[in-house]
Amino acid sequence: MSITIPAGMEITGEIKPGYETILTPDALELVAKLSRAFAAKRQELLAARAERAGRLDAGERPDFLPATAHIRDGDWRIAPIPAALACRRVEITGPVERKMVINALNSGADAYMTDFEDSNTPNWDNQVQGQVNLFDAIRNTISLEQNGKSYKLNDKVATLLVRPRGWHLDEKHILVDGQRVSGGIVDFALFMVHNARELLARGAGPYFYLPKLESHLEARLWNDIFVMTQDELGLPQGTIKATVLIETILAAFEMDEILYELREHSAGLNAGRWDYIFSCIKKFKLDTDFCLADRAKVTMTAPFMRAYALLLLKTCHRRGAPAIGGMAALIPIKNDPEKNEIAMGGVRTDKARDATDGYDGGWVAHPGLVGLAMEEFTKVLGDKPNQFEKQRPDVEVTAAQLLDFKPETPITEAGLRYNINVGIHYLGAWLAGNGCVPIHNLMEDAATAEISRSQVWQWIRSSKGVLEDGRKVTADMVRAMIPEELVKVKEVAADGTHASYDRAAVIFEEMSTSETFAEFLTLPLYEEI
Repeated sequence: MSITIPAGMEITGEIKPGYETILTPDALELVAKLSRAFAAKRQELLAARAERAGRLDAGERPDFLPATAHIRDGDWRIAPIPAALACRRVEITGPVERKMVINALNSGADAYMTDFEDSNTPNWDNQVQGQVNLFDAIRNTISLEQNGKSYKLNDKVATLLVRPRGWHLDEKHILVDGQRVSGGIVDFALFMVHNARELLARGAGPYFYLPKLESHLEARLWNDIFVMTQDELGLPQGTIKATVLIETILAAFEMDEILYELREHSAGLNAGRWDYIFSCIKKFKLDTDFCLADRAKVTMTAPFMRAYALLLLKTCHRRGAPAIGGMAALIPIKNDPEKNEIAMGGVRTDKARDATDGYDGGWVAHPGLVGLAMEEFTKVLGDKPNQFEKQRPDVEVTAAQLLDFKPETPITEAGLRYNINVGIHYLGAWLAGNGCVPIHNLMEDAATAEISRSQVWQWIRSSKGVLEDGRKVTADMVRAMIPEELVKVKEVAADGTHASYDRAAVIFEEMSTSETFAEFLTLPLYEEI
């Protein structure tokens, strides 16, 4: 199978049958054009991230930016929200795998965030086949025959939003002028060329979720890309709409500014809680006084998480923007009604809190949770599409509250083993091509796995990284537990024959005990697939 490749571009990935419908000359030309226009700015922003991280490592603490106080104090609103995005009470998320795409669109959720990022292993086939799946789904031609079952779309489906990869991720199979291109630009450009007009013709539009932003300048880069792309494709400015995941501690201090940069293209903010916790650990990893309790104890009611959630809500509604609550990672538990009742109660509490606070909707990871989440939001919203009128003048969040990192205890051996177990299990599945894995009745993706490995690394180094029985967490302790947890992982993993779990155990040990901290676990992993 051959395709026509623009001058100066090289594609090293295999062109399988069907890929030519995505890797068309006009789509590849837009990838090349955007890459040439914005690659230098992307690298400059990534260098700025590293420089900021160095200052935080040296003891600096973030605060609201003095230079942008006029934006925070100003009386402005984002552009009006299109009808297709006015009601987002329940959004389901999942990778761009064909069966998942069909089931998520059919789930009864208002919206489906299809994911090229954290719940997806970004191997070449997943990325290109994912685009094929979305191309077919948008045109209602998608179907699947699997294990004696037939899958196809219902008449009524969820509104589609697409999450491209974050700024830190390259696409190693596409080079422009000898350099790897941004994974996010590839995901975005291919989708826009093939689907923007088709979506508009069907009463929706090209809608996105933007991950991992650390500053309003990174949002500005996306906005510049949107403007250029709309010009290139002959689309009116403002056609593209994007919701930004506030999933880094630094972005929490720039929520107004991020909305402002994207104001013609904004569809609000989402409280990306799992990556947010990981970001807090990562940014203060060298502070020996910083420490968070067992992962399971760090909930949305923790002081720093509560402050962040309420600030996001207030900021969005002040600007006429949707505020979408974060992920309930719990999933239905088959064959154990008692445990399932507890899990479902946790989801219900989570969504009831978000709805009562004033959020316009929230995320779930499993179709079985859509009805329950919808029920909680409907109790509060009634027949209203959203709660923009809930302005929350009572909420005043300070920098100190955003940095009030508690609880610090307990840290337990069970919690330490849990982190090791989840880390190995997830990394092994990721290497085998699956970026979204049910583990211990939770839906794990790269964000939750990042918490597990970063907590272990930080507990080893923190003066407060002490188990409740008095033992200090050490690298040797972790090394001793890894083979024991590897055995347990292999016993329960659905694809336990994969040697990837042995490799995962080696990688987890390196990442959790090394002197240096890997910025993202997916960066070294990507070089292995």
